[in-house]
Amino acid sequence: MKKIKSTLLLAVILTATLGLVSCKKTKTTSDGIEYTYIKEGKISPKNGEFILYNLIVKTDKDSVFISTYEQEMPGYLQFNDSLPRETGMDEIFLGLKKADSIYIETVAQKVFRDNIPFFLTADQKIKIQIGVIDVLDQEGVEAYFMALQDAQMKKMAESSAVQLQTDVKLIEEYLAENNIQATKTESGLFYVIEKEGTGPAIEAGDLAFVHYAGYLLDGTLFDTSLKDVAQANGVFSEQRDAVGGYAPFDVMVGQGRVIPGWDEGLALLKKGDKAKLIIPSPLAYGERAAGGAIGPNSILIFDVEITDVQK
Repeated sequence: MKKIKSTLLLAVILTATLGLVSCKKTKTTSDGIEYTYIKEGKISPKNGEFILYNLIVKTDKDSVFISTYEQEMPGYLQFNDSLPRETGMDEIFLGLKKADSIYIETVAQKVFRDNIPFFLTADQKIKIQIGVIDVLDQEGVEAYFMALQDAQMKKMAESSAVQLQTDVKLIEEYLAENNIQATKTESGLFYVIEKEGTGPAIEAGDLAFVHYAGYLLDGTLFDTSLKDVAQANGVFSEQRDAVGGYAPFDVMVGQGRVIPGWDEGLALLKKGDKAKLIIPSPLAYGERAAGGAIGPNSILIFDVEITDVQK
């Protein structure tokens, strides 16, 4: 009896599942792209309104190469019923309705036409998921992206605060290990005046000329304006030398043209000063890599010399 009840229960579940699958609507575009509604909305956009959507695109091996979720920014298009529907993808996007959820599986050529990504072949299958977030007018879409920006800035600030605590601890350990006495600012920047200059102090808006050598916390040199330092560390570039690249770097201080740690650190110095700036990652390049040896959340150390200050 128990077995019969279990069999009946399984049959009911299977029937319900098959019923859900069979309810999904499948359509085909004029150029043969077949797409399925996982969920179909009812509210179509009016001319001038914006369709906000999330998009995921995968290879046939389920490797994601486009994702609005990863970018933390939805896609959007402004609807106009007079826009030409030149491709099947145009038909799909211009037919989107509020709450639509669509699955597409087709070949790369039908999606990308003449702009197929280098890692795909024209006849390679790709999988696409489109989910409409909302349909909004001009005022609504501006409010949406303003709120999204505020949320992202809050998230970044919270992440930076946590990372700063980690970086400060690492910097303090580095200073202790190397017997360096440094001053810490309120922002988390550490600095050491190694040689006092006698020239004018740097103020916001001044043009400072700076010789520098930049290192990672492990001592790796990633850039320098000093020819002898580059040669000693095996990173000398004859091409850079030929165009006069080994010379003081000029920077308008306090104008946001360099990383925050430089803007703050240089404003603590004057002409002739030699100093060391130990910059936590939130005051450098943060979570993003800067290329070369500078990876995400890298603490940077700069030996700097102020060769001139122009008011």
